[in-house]
Amino acid sequence: MRIAAIGDIHLGADSSGELRPALLDIGEHADVLLVAGDLTRHGTLAEARVVAGELADLDVPVIGVLGNHDYHSDQQNRILQLLNDAGLIMLEGNSTTVNIDGTTLGVAGVKGFGGGFAGACASMFGERQMKDFVGHTVEIADQLRKALATLTTDVTVVLTHYAPTSDTLAGEPPEIFAFLGSYLLGEPIDEIGADLALHGHAHAGTEHGETAGGIPVRNVAAPVVKSAYAVYELNN
Repeated sequence: MRIAAIGDIHLGADSSGELRPALLDIGEHADVLLVAGDLTRHGTLAEARVVAGELADLDVPVIGVLGNHDYHSDQQNRILQLLNDAGLIMLEGNSTTVNIDGTTLGVAGVKGFGGGFAGACASMFGERQMKDFVGHTVEIADQLRKALATLTTDVTVVLTHYAPTSDTLAGEPPEIFAFLGSYLLGEPIDEIGADLALHGHAHAGTEHGETAGGIPVRNVAAPVVKSAYAVYELNN
């Protein structure tokens, strides 16, 4: 199975036609396209309409999650509805299954959030603001755990915006790792299992990494893969 993936496309209201030409023949190279968040620049509905125009009606299923930019204007729920209505499969703490030539692909997707990694992470202690920050990641990680647990597919992929491992953050300033992802996202991946985890967000990071338990992780942020999408082949 050929998984095409890209994140951080950051389309603006003036971006019509920027991405679509590179996607028109995607069916020749991949069986599905996964989009790892930050579809828009500022999270406006006008930008989301451009995203729909670029990603809808391709010859492969398109499955995505939102990123932090897509939340900026507090229109995330309307953006999700708009993109789903356009035919994309947008995940937010849930999963979906698609059948590709007799092989089932399950995708569990959440935005994710920050908090950091072993030896340099935030904790739910002290001020209410810190408890809320870490608590949000705990909640999202639990959503991911539940979404993964629903899947009994031949191939399983985790799709997030924030990183579940620090491996793929190499190249970013270590001081901001806590704002780029959390080990809490990696825990359910290792507990339940997956064939591949995909994320974006870390524009200066590294493409290849793995969770603490050894599951492959790929940073598919557009500035990292330096193409319209990367393709990963998985065998069931």
